[in-house]
Amino acid sequence: MWSIVIPAYNEEGRIGQVLANLSVLPVDHLIVIANGCQDGTVEEVRRFRDERLDLRVFEQKLGVDVPRAVGAKIAYEYRSQGVLFVDGDMTGNFTGVLLQLMERITDGWDMALLNCYPVIPYRPRDSLSQLITYFRAKLNRKLNLFDKLGIASPSHGPHALSRRLLETVPFRELAVPPVSLVLARQAGLQIGVAAGIPHRELQSKTGDARHWELTAQTIIGDCLEALCLLEGRPRSRLCHGVEMLGYHPERNWELLQAFLDSYRS
Repeated sequence: MWSIVIPAYNEEGRIGQVLANLSVLPVDHLIVIANGCQDGTVEEVRRFRDERLDLRVFEQKLGVDVPRAVGAKIAYEYRSQGVLFVDGDMTGNFTGVLLQLMERITDGWDMALLNCYPVIPYRPRDSLSQLITYFRAKLNRKLNLFDKLGIASPSHGPHALSRRLLETVPFRELAVPPVSLVLARQAGLQIGVAAGIPHRELQSKTGDARHWELTAQTIIGDCLEALCLLEGRPRSRLCHGVEMLGYHPERNWELLQAFLDSYRS
């Protein structure tokens, strides 16, 4: 049994195409986590006719990556053997590489990633881009995974997880993707890159400069937390005295915990 988790925040005009593309895949559940939407996202999802559709609506915004943790818990309760994550703004038709992700999990992998940067980017005029590349590479090297992953990360692009991983890594930690990578590695789980796809082929929504800056800071801060965990230090997002927060403060931990607790009552 397979589930796809599709986080969606204000994706009117895009989410329908995403669902249409994903509907051809051999999966059992299409789990849409609509959160904090103030447009027609929810209505657009409801117009999509597919018996596998499971729409979960949160009035409050969950924040970056938190919908993945929510969706993973739902998939787990469905007893899914694999879960695929595709953001609700990725309108590109890349079902071929998604099938490769699923195949690797079926073959016994626990975390199957996509390499969205076949050539490691170098942008000397963009220090944040350099920092993202540096910290992704540093983390993967510390994990002895750089030869296998390059700078691939669960922070970026579609990826797939096994049920074994969901049984091993706390759902809360899936909301900080590099931390989940560290925990999976420490548990001896199988991690690899299943396929490559240029980032542009995902056809994600393009944000403004401020959105890019906050996204970059989020990923850098997440990598810093992961490195601290790996090295046995208290988790921190400090980089040369600057706290890399980005969208991290918008992660709604209370709502996530309340959702997880609801399965225990």
